[in-house]
Amino acid sequence: MIKKVVANAQEALEGVEDGMTFMLGGFGLSGIAENSIAELVRRNVKNVTCISNNAGVDDFGLGLLLQQKQIKKMISSYVGENAEFERQMLSGELEVDLIPQGTLAERCRAAQHGIPAFYTPAGYGTEVAEGKEVREFDGKPHIMELAFKADFAFVKAWKGDEAGNLIFKGTARNFNPNMCGAAKITVVEVEELVKPGELDPNFVHIPGIFVQRIYQGKNYEKRIEQRTVRK
Repeated sequence: MIKKVVANAQEALEGVEDGMTFMLGGFGLSGIAENSIAELVRRNVKNVTCISNNAGVDDFGLGLLLQQKQIKKMISSYVGENAEFERQMLSGELEVDLIPQGTLAERCRAAQHGIPAFYTPAGYGTEVAEGKEVREFDGKPHIMELAFKADFAFVKAWKGDEAGNLIFKGTARNFNPNMCGAAKITVVEVEELVKPGELDPNFVHIPGIFVQRIYQGKNYEKRIEQRTVRK
């Protein structure tokens, strides 16, 4: 069996360099790769492009990289919870490619499955479609979207085994599974790392073939963006 287990985030991120393109899973602050993000901050990589549904909040998640001006370009679908993201975008300090959420997910999945491009009606007639090929299917215009190209995908799973088989929990299944295998190197941090054979194959969401490096994460904060409680 190919050895995929690495000791920690430092070892998992070997090969990360300035100017690379990263995919980062999760939805809001749910299911984000906290340890890998912290290591990107520590390494102080610069001029990176980040593909992620959103950019965290000002002092957590990708917001930590934005604070240090490490991100050159954000490819995402939502900016609402991060004031620094908004400030950098409006001031022109940060390149931003805003795309429909479903298109973001599908461009990840297309890369995962080796599909170079696909057609979707989402975004036709808006700025999203500018400069893109348009074709009609069943009398309805569709725009062509290209699969993403990324150097690393940073993924968070609930449980995984040493072969890279993964199980996600709840909202963390948004974007994380689609990003596995969608980059040259997929790095996964898990809350529980077990031996091969300990996971019920009927409950595995992503097979290990999509994973190159896996490690046991630690010290998860699992922050909540908007906490709502009854009075």
